[in-house]
Amino acid sequence: MPRLPWRVAKLVEIRQETATARTLVFEIPGWPGHLAGQHVDVRLTAPDGYSTERSYSVAAPEQGDRVELTVELVPDGEVSPYLLEILEVGDEVEIRGPVGGWFVWRPDHTTPVLLVAGGSGVVPLMAMIRARRAAGSSAPFRLIYSVREPDQRFYLDELANPDPGLDIAYLFTRKAPDGWARPPGRITQADLTGASTDIDSYVCGPTGFVEAAADHLIALGHAPGRIRTERFGPTGG
Repeated sequence: MPRLPWRVAKLVEIRQETATARTLVFEIPGWPGHLAGQHVDVRLTAPDGYSTERSYSVAAPEQGDRVELTVELVPDGEVSPYLLEILEVGDEVEIRGPVGGWFVWRPDHTTPVLLVAGGSGVVPLMAMIRARRAAGSSAPFRLIYSVREPDQRFYLDELANPDPGLDIAYLFTRKAPDGWARPPGRITQADLTGASTDIDSYVCGPTGFVEAAADHLIALGHAPGRIRTERFGPTGG
């Protein structure tokens, strides 16, 4: 199989998601399209020829030549500080993709879906939610979204008015809003109960979170082959 080519991507829009995360919208002439759940590689090259790259999940379904990435700042990182603090509308980077074919949701799927996100792991799952909306799909979706504190939630305004058939539950591990029924803590088996086991599950987040959530689902009777996982760990940003 031929290697995917690097393409010039121009930044055309920036949206602030949290104090440390932004959505970057790029225009990429000749973009071949992508599926919700796929990711891309972003490459930066310095004037002296040094280059470095990182992988980022796509945050929205196919929109012609447009590709949206939501990037969270990694302290002392190599790529995310440049993307979030230096890159401006009109600037260019190189992007290669799309990559991945297992952790994807296709609009023709009608099976109920459970999405389980830890932190910035919500990004590819948000692409699935947006793809569902764009397709007018009636497949039932449930999102369980775990973050440390309330102000770390991505896409808060958009998720405040969920689409019909989309159920959303937030879990907080360090600090919960005043009056929140569930005390702060890591994801538990009880957080994942209440749904039929005849569903497709997508779990994305840090490695420890993904392993715990997948183990809980299996313990609840979910078939391992229907639990799709995507995990990330320290990469240097």
